Amino acid sequence: MNITLRQLKVFEAVARHASYTRAAEEMHLTQPAVSIQVKSLEEAVGLALFEQFGKQIYLTTAGEEILRYARTIAAQIDEIGDVVARLKGVSKGSLYVAVATTANYFITHLIAAFHREYPEVAINLSVTNRQALLKLLQDNRIDLVVMGEPPADQGLVGEAFMENPLVVIAPIGHPLEDRKRIPLKALAAERFVVREEGSGTRAAMTRFARRHQVEFQPAMVMTSNEAIKQAVSAGLGLGLVSAHTLELDLYANRLQILDVAHFPIVRHWYMVHRDGKRLSPAAEAFRAFLADHADTVWPTAAKAAGLVTGHP
Repeated sequence: MNITLRQLKVFEAVARHASYTRAAEEMHLTQPAVSIQVKSLEEAVGLALFEQFGKQIYLTTAGEEILRYARTIAAQIDEIGDVVARLKGVSKGSLYVAVATTANYFITHLIAAFHREYPEVAINLSVTNRQALLKLLQDNRIDLVVMGEPPADQGLVGEAFMENPLVVIAPIGHPLEDRKRIPLKALAAERFVVREEGSGTRAAMTRFARRHQVEFQPAMVMTSNEAIKQAVSAGLGLGLVSAHTLELDLYANRLQILDVAHFPIVRHWYMVHRDGKRLSPAAEAFRAFLADHADTVWPTAAKAAGLVTGHP
Protein backbone atom coordinates (compact mmCIF):
# COMPACT_ATOMS: atom_id res chain seq x y z
CA MET A 1 0.00 0.00 0.00
CA ASN A 2 1.26 3.44 -0.92
CA ILE A 3 0.39 5.32 2.29
CA THR A 4 2.01 8.61 3.26
CA LEU A 5 2.59 10.07 6.70
CA ARG A 6 0.65 13.15 5.61
CA GLN A 7 -2.40 11.03 4.88
CA LEU A 8 -2.18 9.36 8.27
CA LYS A 9 -1.82 12.69 10.12
CA VAL A 10 -4.82 14.19 8.34
CA PHE A 11 -6.87 11.05 8.89
CA GLU A 12 -6.01 11.00 12.62
CA ALA A 13 -7.08 14.64 12.98
CA VAL A 14 -10.42 13.98 11.25
CA ALA A 15 -11.00 10.90 13.42
CA ARG A 16 -10.12 12.74 16.62
CA HIS A 17 -12.44 15.67 15.90
CA ALA A 18 -15.08 13.66 14.01
CA SER A 19 -15.06 16.65 11.69
CA TYR A 20 -13.37 17.54 8.42
CA THR A 21 -13.78 21.23 9.16
CA ARG A 22 -12.11 21.15 12.58
CA ALA A 23 -9.31 18.94 11.25
CA ALA A 24 -8.73 21.45 8.45
CA GLU A 25 -8.52 24.30 10.97
CA GLU A 26 -6.05 22.40 13.14
CA MET A 27 -3.78 21.49 10.22
CA HIS A 28 -4.13 24.85 8.44
CA LEU A 29 -5.56 23.23 5.33
CA THR A 30 -8.69 23.78 3.31
CA GLN A 31 -11.53 21.34 3.85
CA PRO A 32 -11.27 20.04 0.24
CA ALA A 33 -7.56 19.34 0.82
CA VAL A 34 -8.41 17.32 3.93
CA SER A 35 -11.09 15.39 2.02
CA ILE A 36 -8.58 14.60 -0.76
CA GLN A 37 -6.03 13.24 1.73
CA VAL A 38 -8.62 11.00 3.39
CA LYS A 39 -9.96 9.83 0.02
CA SER A 40 -6.42 8.98 -1.14
CA LEU A 41 -5.85 6.98 2.04
CA GLU A 42 -9.13 5.08 1.53
CA GLU A 43 -8.11 4.27 -2.05
CA ALA A 44 -4.71 3.01 -0.86
CA VAL A 45 -6.34 0.85 1.82
CA GLY A 46 -9.16 -0.27 -0.44
CA LEU A 47 -11.80 0.23 2.25
CA ALA A 48 -13.97 3.08 3.51
CA LEU A 49 -12.61 4.58 6.72
CA PHE A 50 -15.57 6.81 7.57
CA GLU A 51 -19.33 6.56 7.23
CA GLN A 52 -21.77 9.41 7.56
CA PHE A 53 -25.20 9.56 9.15
CA GLY A 54 -26.77 12.94 8.74
CA LYS A 55 -24.11 15.51 9.53
CA GLN A 56 -22.13 13.22 11.84
CA ILE A 57 -19.24 11.04 10.66
CA TYR A 58 -18.15 7.80 12.32
CA LEU A 59 -15.18 5.49 11.94
CA THR A 60 -15.80 2.20 10.19
CA THR A 61 -14.22 -0.98 11.53
CA ALA A 62 -11.38 -0.48 9.06
CA GLY A 63 -11.08 3.13 10.17
CA GLU A 64 -10.69 2.12 13.80
CA GLU A 65 -7.87 -0.26 12.87
CA ILE A 66 -6.07 2.30 10.71
CA LEU A 67 -6.44 4.91 13.48
CA ARG A 68 -4.72 2.59 15.94
CA TYR A 69 -1.78 2.14 13.58
CA ALA A 70 -1.68 5.84 12.70
CA ARG A 71 -1.25 6.77 16.35
CA THR A 72 1.37 4.08 16.89
CA ILE A 73 3.35 5.32 13.88
CA ALA A 74 3.08 8.93 15.07
CA ALA A 75 4.39 7.93 18.50
CA GLN A 76 7.32 6.05 16.94
CA ILE A 77 8.22 9.05 14.79
CA ASP A 78 8.23 11.20 17.93
CA GLU A 79 10.55 8.66 19.54
CA ILE A 80 12.97 9.04 16.61
CA GLY A 81 13.24 12.73 17.42
CA ASP A 82 13.73 11.92 21.10
CA VAL A 83 16.54 9.46 20.34
CA VAL A 84 18.27 11.97 18.10
CA ALA A 85 17.92 14.62 20.83
CA ARG A 86 19.54 12.27 23.33
CA LEU A 87 22.42 11.57 20.94
CA LYS A 88 22.93 15.30 20.44
CA GLY A 89 22.67 15.93 24.15
CA VAL A 90 20.35 18.89 23.67
CA SER A 91 17.75 20.19 26.09
CA LYS A 92 15.37 21.34 23.38
CA GLY A 93 12.23 19.54 22.32
CA SER A 94 8.55 19.54 23.12
CA LEU A 95 6.85 18.54 26.35
CA TYR A 96 3.21 17.45 26.34
CA VAL A 97 1.63 17.49 29.80
CA ALA A 98 -1.99 17.02 30.82
CA VAL A 99 -3.24 17.68 34.34
CA ALA A 100 -6.40 17.24 36.38
CA THR A 101 -8.38 20.44 36.85
CA THR A 102 -7.48 20.66 40.55
CA ALA A 103 -3.76 20.33 39.78
CA ASN A 104 -3.93 23.42 37.59
CA TYR A 105 -3.86 25.55 40.75
CA PHE A 106 -0.19 24.69 41.32
CA ILE A 107 1.14 23.13 38.12
CA THR A 108 1.59 26.48 36.37
CA HIS A 109 4.01 27.56 39.11
CA LEU A 110 6.01 24.38 38.56
CA ILE A 111 5.98 24.80 34.80
CA ALA A 112 7.19 28.39 35.12
CA ALA A 113 10.08 27.27 37.32
CA PHE A 114 10.89 24.43 34.91
CA HIS A 115 10.80 26.85 31.97
CA ARG A 116 13.37 29.09 33.66
CA GLU A 117 15.72 26.12 33.86
CA TYR A 118 14.92 24.75 30.38
CA PRO A 119 13.92 27.82 28.34
CA GLU A 120 14.24 26.08 24.97
CA VAL A 121 11.69 23.36 25.73
CA ALA A 122 8.29 24.04 24.13
CA ILE A 123 5.60 23.19 26.70
CA ASN A 124 2.06 22.14 25.78
CA LEU A 125 -0.39 21.96 28.70
CA SER A 126 -3.90 20.48 28.71
CA VAL A 127 -6.26 20.77 31.69
CA THR A 128 -9.15 18.31 31.82
CA ASN A 129 -11.02 15.79 33.94
CA ARG A 130 -9.87 12.35 35.09
CA GLN A 131 -11.66 10.36 32.40
CA ALA A 132 -10.18 12.48 29.62
CA LEU A 133 -6.70 12.11 31.15
CA LEU A 134 -7.00 8.33 31.11
CA LYS A 135 -8.12 8.48 27.48
CA LEU A 136 -5.06 10.57 26.55
CA LEU A 137 -2.83 7.98 28.22
CA GLN A 138 -4.64 5.10 26.56
CA ASP A 139 -4.20 6.68 23.13
CA ASN A 140 -0.52 7.47 23.84
CA ARG A 141 -1.12 11.12 23.00
CA ILE A 142 0.61 12.61 26.02
CA ASP A 143 4.04 12.44 27.69
CA LEU A 144 3.07 12.86 31.32
CA VAL A 145 -0.16 13.28 33.25
CA VAL A 146 -0.51 14.84 36.70
CA MET A 147 -3.51 13.36 38.49
CA GLY A 148 -4.64 11.51 41.59
CA GLU A 149 -3.76 7.85 42.06
CA PRO A 150 -4.08 6.10 38.67
CA PRO A 151 -6.06 2.88 38.23
CA ALA A 152 -4.02 -0.27 38.69
CA ASP A 153 -5.42 -2.21 35.73
CA GLN A 154 -4.69 0.05 32.75
CA GLY A 155 -0.96 -0.45 32.17
CA LEU A 156 0.09 2.82 33.78
CA VAL A 157 3.08 3.84 35.89
CA GLY A 158 2.44 6.38 38.64
CA GLU A 159 4.97 8.11 40.90
CA ALA A 160 3.68 10.07 43.91
CA PHE A 161 5.44 13.42 44.22
CA MET A 162 3.29 15.65 46.44
CA GLU A 163 0.61 15.45 49.09
CA ASN A 164 -2.93 16.51 48.19
CA PRO A 165 -4.82 17.20 51.45
CA LEU A 166 -8.62 17.36 51.19
CA VAL A 167 -10.26 19.66 53.72
CA VAL A 168 -13.78 20.66 54.77
CA ILE A 169 -14.60 24.26 53.86
CA ALA A 170 -17.40 26.48 55.15
CA PRO A 171 -18.64 30.02 54.57
CA ILE A 172 -17.43 32.77 56.89
CA GLY A 173 -19.67 32.96 59.96
CA HIS A 174 -20.68 29.30 59.92
CA PRO A 175 -21.84 28.02 63.38
CA LEU A 176 -19.01 25.44 63.46
CA GLU A 177 -16.21 27.89 62.67
CA ASP A 178 -14.82 28.25 66.23
CA ARG A 179 -15.10 24.62 67.27
CA LYS A 180 -12.00 22.45 67.59
CA ARG A 181 -11.76 18.84 66.44
CA ILE A 182 -15.37 18.80 65.28
CA PRO A 183 -16.66 15.20 65.50
CA LEU A 184 -17.82 13.62 62.29
CA LYS A 185 -21.30 13.09 63.69
CA ALA A 186 -21.67 16.88 63.86
CA LEU A 187 -21.47 16.95 60.06
CA ALA A 188 -24.41 14.55 59.69
CA ALA A 189 -26.85 17.45 59.88
CA GLU A 190 -24.89 19.54 57.36
CA ARG A 191 -25.47 19.55 53.62
CA PHE A 192 -22.53 19.29 51.24
CA VAL A 193 -21.77 20.66 47.80
CA VAL A 194 -19.94 17.75 46.14
CA ARG A 195 -18.05 16.91 42.97
CA GLU A 196 -19.58 14.74 40.26
CA GLU A 197 -19.43 10.94 40.21
CA GLY A 198 -16.16 9.75 38.67
CA SER A 199 -14.03 12.57 40.07
CA GLY A 200 -11.12 11.67 42.35
CA THR A 201 -12.40 13.94 45.12
CA ARG A 202 -15.85 12.34 45.07
CA ALA A 203 -14.30 8.87 45.20
CA ALA A 204 -12.12 9.85 48.17
CA MET A 205 -15.14 11.30 49.96
CA THR A 206 -17.10 8.08 49.40
CA ARG A 207 -14.26 5.88 50.69
CA PHE A 208 -13.81 8.11 53.75
CA ALA A 209 -17.52 8.02 54.59
CA ARG A 210 -17.60 4.24 54.25
CA ARG A 211 -14.48 3.76 56.40
CA HIS A 212 -15.77 6.00 59.20
CA GLN A 213 -19.40 4.93 58.85
CA VAL A 214 -20.66 8.47 58.34
CA GLU A 215 -23.09 9.86 55.77
CA PHE A 216 -22.63 13.19 54.00
CA GLN A 217 -25.82 14.73 52.69
CA PRO A 218 -25.27 16.08 49.15
CA ALA A 219 -27.09 19.34 48.54
CA MET A 220 -25.72 20.05 45.06
CA VAL A 221 -23.37 18.42 42.57
CA MET A 222 -20.73 20.58 40.86
CA THR A 223 -18.24 19.76 38.12
CA SER A 224 -15.41 22.05 39.28
CA ASN A 225 -13.70 23.17 42.46
CA GLU A 226 -14.36 26.81 41.61
CA ALA A 227 -18.09 26.12 41.43
CA ILE A 228 -17.98 24.34 44.78
CA LYS A 229 -16.13 27.22 46.43
CA GLN A 230 -18.59 29.76 45.05
CA ALA A 231 -21.54 27.68 46.27
CA VAL A 232 -20.04 27.23 49.74
CA SER A 233 -19.24 30.94 49.98
CA ALA A 234 -22.88 31.67 49.13
CA GLY A 235 -24.04 29.47 52.01
CA LEU A 236 -25.38 26.52 50.01
CA GLY A 237 -23.55 23.97 52.14
CA LEU A 238 -20.14 22.72 53.22
CA GLY A 239 -17.59 21.47 50.70
CA LEU A 240 -14.67 19.08 50.38
CA VAL A 241 -11.80 20.38 48.24
CA SER A 242 -8.05 20.17 47.90
CA ALA A 243 -6.19 22.62 50.14
CA HIS A 244 -4.17 23.57 47.06
CA THR A 245 -7.21 25.35 45.63
CA LEU A 246 -7.74 27.65 48.61
CA GLU A 247 -4.80 30.03 48.80
CA LEU A 248 -6.55 33.12 47.43
CA ASP A 249 -9.86 32.32 49.11
CA LEU A 250 -8.27 32.10 52.55
CA TYR A 251 -6.31 35.31 52.09
CA ALA A 252 -9.43 37.11 50.87
CA ASN A 253 -11.43 35.76 53.83
CA ARG A 254 -14.07 34.31 51.52
CA LEU A 255 -13.91 30.79 52.96
CA GLN A 256 -12.58 28.99 56.00
CA ILE A 257 -11.28 25.52 56.73
CA LEU A 258 -13.11 23.69 59.51
CA ASP A 259 -11.12 21.78 62.11
CA VAL A 260 -12.79 18.38 61.69
CA ALA A 261 -11.63 15.15 63.31
CA HIS A 262 -9.89 12.74 60.92
CA PHE A 263 -9.22 15.55 58.46
CA PRO A 264 -7.48 16.37 56.25
CA ILE A 265 -7.86 13.33 54.03
CA VAL A 266 -4.32 13.03 52.72
CA ARG A 267 -4.14 11.87 49.12
CA HIS A 268 -1.25 12.33 46.71
CA TRP A 269 -0.54 13.77 43.31
CA TYR A 270 1.05 11.38 40.83
CA MET A 271 3.14 11.72 37.70
CA VAL A 272 1.69 9.13 35.34
CA HIS A 273 2.72 7.69 31.98
CA ARG A 274 2.11 4.52 30.05
CA ASP A 275 4.06 1.48 31.15
CA GLY A 276 6.94 0.95 28.75
CA LYS A 277 6.75 4.45 27.27
CA ARG A 278 10.13 5.91 26.41
CA LEU A 279 10.04 9.40 27.83
CA SER A 280 11.61 12.16 25.77
CA PRO A 281 14.55 14.07 27.27
CA ALA A 282 12.19 16.99 28.01
CA ALA A 283 9.63 14.72 29.67
CA GLU A 284 12.30 12.95 31.72
CA ALA A 285 13.70 16.30 32.83
CA PHE A 286 10.22 17.47 33.84
CA ARG A 287 9.56 14.24 35.76
CA ALA A 288 12.80 14.70 37.71
CA PHE A 289 12.00 18.39 38.25
CA LEU A 290 8.62 17.58 39.80
CA ALA A 291 10.17 15.00 42.10
CA ASP A 292 12.83 17.43 43.31
CA HIS A 293 11.01 20.78 43.42
CA ALA A 294 7.31 20.18 44.07
CA ASP A 295 7.53 21.22 47.71
CA THR A 296 8.74 24.71 46.74
CA VAL A 297 5.41 25.62 45.13
CA TRP A 298 2.93 24.32 47.72
CA PRO A 299 0.41 27.09 48.34
CA THR A 300 1.48 29.33 51.21
CA ALA A 301 -2.00 29.36 52.70
CA ALA A 302 -2.15 25.57 52.85
CA LYS A 303 1.21 25.43 54.63
CA ALA A 304 0.19 28.16 57.05
CA ALA A 305 -2.89 26.14 57.95
CA GLY A 306 -0.67 23.20 58.85
CA LEU A 307 -2.27 21.02 56.19
CA VAL A 308 0.79 19.99 54.22
CA THR A 309 3.36 17.97 56.08
CA GLY A 310 5.95 17.01 53.46
CA HIS A 311 6.72 14.50 50.77
CA PRO A 312 4.88 11.14 50.70
